[in-house]
Amino acid sequence: METTEIAFIGAGNMATSLIGGLITDNYPPQKIWASNIREEKLEILASNYHINTTTDNKEAANQAKIVVLCVKPQVLAEVSQELADIVQLRQSLVISISAGVPTDVLSKWLGNNVPIVRCMPNPPALVGAAATGLYANKLVDRQQKDIAEHLLRAVGITEWLDTEEQMDVITALSGSGPAYFFLMIETLQREAEGLGLSPDVAKLFSIQTALGAAKLLLESGTDVEILRERVTSPGGTTEAAINLLERDNFCNIVANAMKAADERAREIAELFRGN
Repeated sequence: METTEIAFIGAGNMATSLIGGLITDNYPPQKIWASNIREEKLEILASNYHINTTTDNKEAANQAKIVVLCVKPQVLAEVSQELADIVQLRQSLVISISAGVPTDVLSKWLGNNVPIVRCMPNPPALVGAAATGLYANKLVDRQQKDIAEHLLRAVGITEWLDTEEQMDVITALSGSGPAYFFLMIETLQREAEGLGLSPDVAKLFSIQTALGAAKLLLESGTDVEILRERVTSPGGTTEAAINLLERDNFCNIVANAMKAADERAREIAELFRGN
């Protein structure tokens, strides 16, 4: 990928992960800018990665052809409007990781006719294991899509979405998904303690079981249903547990939870359109 100047507007955990991933991929640090209102965060970034930093969003955006918006959704309108003239003048590619804000709304804040990639990296980006959905508006060209994909692949896997509505599903699946698994692990750990394991052992085995199951599924290439059937011996302990989960409508509970997250994502998008 051509090493174009990149400006990260906002320097929180996700921006830090993306910057770290780029540096690990040998992206030139002198071509990376980061802005943030908190100078202590910028000092850490400059010390760790030797990138350019500033407390002035406009200064950072004015140095770059790629502007990555890493601010909270509630301040995105203000930040976007602040940068609109610069983005228009420099014809920058804008990449937004702000959850819930549709591209048409962001385009309006930026003055329209702006190439925008909306993406949804999830929290495992912090450890280089993200699953990121990307959607590009019609003004994004092939080269710009490659740039956006390269950037997000620095922290995990990526997939392009055919419609922006699919971003709501990605939000419900991988955006909110880590919390579903955390809740499952939390429950396993608590019950293991109740059945007699020490807290340390219960925690370790709950986490390793989740990690091992995911790794086996990922690396074996075997369908998840087949793997489940293989470890569910007739008359065994696993079958007893699975039968109870099915009796208590575990699958329906998970399905309804995802639907609730999907519906809430759509509601949030409409709230932004109404402002």
